[in-house]
Amino acid sequence: MTFDSYQYATDTIIAALECGTVPWRHPLLGGGQDQLPKNLNTGKTYRGINLFLLALAGWDAGYANPWWLTFKQARDRGGHVRKGEKSTSVIFWKEMLVEDEKTGKPKKVPVIKNYRVFSVEQCDNIDYPKPGTLERDFEPLEAAEQIVAGYEGAPFIETTCASVATYTPTTDLVQMPKPERFVDQNAYYATLFHELGHSTGHRSRLDREQAGVSFGSAKYAKEELIAEFAAAGLCAMSGIPPSEIENSAAYIANWLNVLRSDKRLVVHAAGAGQKAMDWIVGQRQR
Repeated sequence: MTFDSYQYATDTIIAALECGTVPWRHPLLGGGQDQLPKNLNTGKTYRGINLFLLALAGWDAGYANPWWLTFKQARDRGGHVRKGEKSTSVIFWKEMLVEDEKTGKPKKVPVIKNYRVFSVEQCDNIDYPKPGTLERDFEPLEAAEQIVAGYEGAPFIETTCASVATYTPTTDLVQMPKPERFVDQNAYYATLFHELGHSTGHRSRLDREQAGVSFGSAKYAKEELIAEFAAAGLCAMSGIPPSEIENSAAYIANWLNVLRSDKRLVVHAAGAGQKAMDWIVGQRQR
């Protein structure tokens, strides 16, 4: 039976939601850049949907380390995966330009592959940096301010007396309530990052369709997921614990309904959220 990467990712997210966990506000993502899931061989942090799949897997299993590797990578390092250990799937997803057979014009098509990885805590005879040995040379709020200040060509951020935060694409304006109205500073930055995530969709930036998107529509849900993923990643980079949000039954039921209706949504939205985050921190690709 062919492995369905889209269905796997969606089922994993749905299972977490059904247990009351909102993955993009997951506690593990608040430990700072050094604690995000990484590949031991490359040292690179997993991106897009894989960030959340591995964070959930690590949290559920109680792993204290961020390091993951494939069966072959463990063997090549002189170690081995312990017998009976279960792998976690990660997904490689990107868009490639190919020639349309009918028109002869280039078109984008998705390429998706599945890889299986193991935590270093599922392996024997593997050397890896232990918890507490990784340096953290920043204070969370300072790091958040640096991200906001470093957003080149950012929209204007206006502080208002309103009780909700908004981004308006027609005016390219982020409106934020006064910081003191938030439960804490972490909640303020998480909300600001969400609205800045929306702002990357402006036609002068990543040009996502935003104008005229109606509340409750599939396009609205996708845009909200993109902003949520971008905010979660920026919070993680800043070392800000995920803010308390409405994890009510109605909130979770809404996401479950959306995800069950489109198994591709969460993978595509996570990829777009990664692009949005990259745009904000200056690693720009259209």
